[in-house]
Amino acid sequence: MSRASLFVPLGIFISILALGYVGFSLDARNQLPSALLGKPFPEFSATSLLRPDVKITKAELLGRPVLVNVWATWCPTCKSEHEQLMRIAATTDVLMVGVDYKDTPERAIQWLEQYGNPYDYVLDDRDGSLGIELGVYGAPETFLLNASGEVVYKRVGDINVRIWENELLPRFQALEIAMRGQSGAGR
Repeated sequence: MSRASLFVPLGIFISILALGYVGFSLDARNQLPSALLGKPFPEFSATSLLRPDVKITKAELLGRPVLVNVWATWCPTCKSEHEQLMRIAATTDVLMVGVDYKDTPERAIQWLEQYGNPYDYVLDDRDGSLGIELGVYGAPETFLLNASGEVVYKRVGDINVRIWENELLPRFQALEIAMRGQSGAGR
């Protein structure tokens, strides 16, 4: 056996590492493709978590930018992003919709009482049917909608300060500017 043949396994191992590194760095892993990007948010009718006698539909989401956040009490990452969602709610006028995904209403209500409620609407999606319509992989996932109800951005993973400031806030501000421009164009 030649000395060179001893280096073949090492070369194969290094090639596998290099391919893995390149593969993981090609695209943002938290921006999984979504069939909804650039398309209307699905029509829905969901029960309000906090007011079970009230149904919420897509019509309530039209007219201004909307942040739709899919979350659950069983999701540890949802807990870590919750404080940032509270800050967003306190410092912007973005309409925030929470979709309580595959969860029990009692736990979700207790969670919101304990940690605060950043949402304007909280949808009860205990069977996951709305999540299926949205193509949800898990929680948390967040969608940014324009005033017409089209999905302009999707994020898989938590919304933290960096993600808010670098990815979501600039998009939100651009949507607000576009909305003001459209309302002023008709004068």
